[in-house]
Amino acid sequence: MNNAFAYVLGESATRLWGLTARERIARQISEVGGIELVDDPGELSAGKAAMLLRADFLFETRTLAALARHSNTLLMPGGTDEAAAAVADPPHLQTALRVLEGEEPIGAGGLSTMDPSELQAFDQKLRRSEPPLLERVSEDRRQALEDRLYGNSYKGITDLVTKWLWPRPARVGVRLCTLLGITPNAVTGLSLLLVLATCWLFWQAEYGLGLALGWFMTYLDTVDGKLARVTVTSSRIGHVMDHGMDVVHPPFWYVFWGLSLNGFSSVFGLDQASLCWIVVAAYWLGRVVEGVFELFLGCEMFSWRPLDAWFRLITARRNPCLILLTAGYALGRPDWGFVAVVGWTALTSALLALRLAWAVLIRFRSGPLRSWLSDAHQAQRDYPFSYRTFSGTRAAYGGA
Repeated sequence: MNNAFAYVLGESATRLWGLTARERIARQISEVGGIELVDDPGELSAGKAAMLLRADFLFETRTLAALARHSNTLLMPGGTDEAAAAVADPPHLQTALRVLEGEEPIGAGGLSTMDPSELQAFDQKLRRSEPPLLERVSEDRRQALEDRLYGNSYKGITDLVTKWLWPRPARVGVRLCTLLGITPNAVTGLSLLLVLATCWLFWQAEYGLGLALGWFMTYLDTVDGKLARVTVTSSRIGHVMDHGMDVVHPPFWYVFWGLSLNGFSSVFGLDQASLCWIVVAAYWLGRVVEGVFELFLGCEMFSWRPLDAWFRLITARRNPCLILLTAGYALGRPDWGFVAVVGWTALTSALLALRLAWAVLIRFRSGPLRSWLSDAHQAQRDYPFSYRTFSGTRAAYGGA
């Protein structure tokens, strides 16, 4: 649905994460792309298809993106007899408007109907499997809806710290940022300063303070992404800053920590410099393997099979490695923490390389790879425990 119009019907006084319904929908339409939001229904007569949205319903951007791939269709919440949105070509446009305004019955004018469960549940970007959001908005449900938006902003497959430690504390941070008008890019900018400060502190062997700032940075790294999603304020520069920083900085932390160690005893004949080179090479090997997997096999590596999702919890990314550094510091042996990071990074990257080789073999034998989460019903049936664990992050929802 490109070169089309969108029009919002009605109003809603309920603000969710600081946004009115019209503000949220306008930002979502912009993210979907190819659709022009108009304020006057009279502008919907220029021979273009249109998306019609009721302001008293809550949508996700991906709900609208999925709806845009249909035509002459009413979107209805499951178990109800009212329409929340519609897509219609010019001959069906007025009928769709009247149905949404309650002046025509559902099914009038040959418009088909569907509910969110019929849309794609698997969200490859966030590596989770939840039906696209569609909820009725009311002031008495404001907290529940905000919890739902926050929970839906969370990845299903991620590391164990992000998945189980940060969801509730990060929600407090997101709430504070929305109240104070702090943007996701501002949070990312502070994270960058903390990255640099942590590098300096590790280099100066100030491990305790460095770890405190490093962990706070990981917390802010969770806050900025969730803040961007619940307020629909993602930007290209923010995306580049956030993900670029996430990819680049971890080996610097390990190297500065390793080179700061005094009286270091070699391990298997390897001195500090050698171990630093190994951890950098192993880290980048893992990252390259992940990129090659997705680029050439068309499936995100940790979304391929349940085993890969479990492995993502502990693979040698920043947060699991910070656990090892913290444990070494707590034991009074920061050198052990460094050696553990080197060894774990080398081991997990080697396992990722083997996994890539296996996936290539499967690709040539059986055809394109497909995520186990792409069919929610089959995943629930075949891997019930893994599905409950990775289809979403339960701790991110208010009632979890």
